[in-house]
Amino acid sequence: MSVPHAIALRAEGVVKSYGATRALRGVDFAVRAGAVNVLIGENGAGKSTLMRILAGVERPGAGRLLLGDTPVAFASVRDAARQGIGIVFQELNLCPNLSVVENIFLGDPLRRTGLIDRAAERARAQAVLTRLGATIDPDTQVGSLRIGQQQIVEIARALAEDARILILDEPTSALSGGEVTALFEVIGELKRAGVGIVYISHRLEELMQIGDYITVMRDGAVVASASAADVSVPWIVAQMLGDAAMPTARPASSTVPGAVVLEVEDATVRRPGGGTLVDGVSLKLHAGEIVAIYGLLGAGRTELFEYLCGARAGTGPVRLNGEAIDAMSLVKRIEKRLLLVPEDRQREGLFPNLKVGGNLSLSVLKRLAPNGLVSGAAELGAVDSMIGRLGIKARSGETPIGALSGGNQQKVVIGRCLMRGPAALLLDEPSRGIDIGARAEVFETMRTLSAEGVAIAFTTSDLLEALAVADRIVVMANGRVTADLPVAEADQGRLVSAANGISQHRAVPTPAMVPQAVH
Repeated sequence: MSVPHAIALRAEGVVKSYGATRALRGVDFAVRAGAVNVLIGENGAGKSTLMRILAGVERPGAGRLLLGDTPVAFASVRDAARQGIGIVFQELNLCPNLSVVENIFLGDPLRRTGLIDRAAERARAQAVLTRLGATIDPDTQVGSLRIGQQQIVEIARALAEDARILILDEPTSALSGGEVTALFEVIGELKRAGVGIVYISHRLEELMQIGDYITVMRDGAVVASASAADVSVPWIVAQMLGDAAMPTARPASSTVPGAVVLEVEDATVRRPGGGTLVDGVSLKLHAGEIVAIYGLLGAGRTELFEYLCGARAGTGPVRLNGEAIDAMSLVKRIEKRLLLVPEDRQREGLFPNLKVGGNLSLSVLKRLAPNGLVSGAAELGAVDSMIGRLGIKARSGETPIGALSGGNQQKVVIGRCLMRGPAALLLDEPSRGIDIGARAEVFETMRTLSAEGVAIAFTTSDLLEALAVADRIVVMANGRVTADLPVAEADQGRLVSAANGISQHRAVPTPAMVPQAVH
């Protein structure tokens, strides 16, 4: 009989309120040493608030934390880090103008005789990055890296501090398959070294694969906790949503896709310094069709979308409803109703100084101002209608955009595109960082739009998501299309092989499951 993992950190009766809003309602949560402690729940369930309290970002209003058997009260993130608790936030917290190594040791440099030891920092940064399987030069400026690579730097920064408890918030949301495999291998090493991992993700199959203990939160409270060996994905969904669960499988449809709306031939995007990011891609999107562009990070999916929308230079004719648009600017293509929901909503999709209403209505200000002045009544009606349509959890259009959860911020970005009535809608990783309920709502919106004749394409690195939502799956690898199949003819093995090209696909190691520790 295996011995239960010792509890390294626990929250007891933790309460947290923001004004009249009760974010946490008497939460008990245990972090077990040498185990992956999964925390799951919809956006707004209280996961982020609990995580911030565990990491010293905020203090509880009531209840207590115990490190081992000792009550603790962290004064700051640095205070928590000094006591062995590290955290990697979902939204990247890096300085883009600094190098990778400078970001890793920012605020806690390695010193020798009182001076910062740059050589030691670089050597340690290189060792951590190599351990993560990353081929990132420590001297590279972080702002030049893509999201997945920046996520690796965030993880490396936490690991460089030798944390005994490591909190990972959506750590694989922008990682390639190889990077996920490397991360899971590192997590296995950390477990064997006795590190307790708090793992937050919306990828349910991933949680079942990596997790040892599953804790489900809903409406600010823990509603279920069990050993991962004793539960299933349907059980987790039931605990999270109950009767509110929404199916994600695309219903069978006899609708035949209509005319070609968006078409590109032999699209090529050059890589600065040589080589190609997109290499001779041809693609057609039909009215009423949903196409998934599946592939790993670096396959060229984002760059293809950026070229189609005029945000990136390239070659190859692009036509929208038969009209050549490849010489048009990004703004002109938007006016023609070719719209993009970008991958990075924080940097490219949101205007942080505007409120929810301002972010939504920005794309239709001309329509709302027929006489040169924006009609407040018309704007309010349009904003309220979109908030209701997408189920955005905001009290009104006057709510600050920063007050929304990541999932609701993503809905705002999508809503701004819908305000224009798109002819073709491109969504780059639309479910990244969104909980299962919000994800289902986004997919349902895509289905509604396709039924109305909108041509839709979305990128995803989640194969099951592609199979559940799309009518057709286009696979990209190394900038090229390697498969183009109706979903009825697609199978997982064929799609994974196409996404990996000629490389061997390594299976992600599954951690040994252990019994539930007793609180």
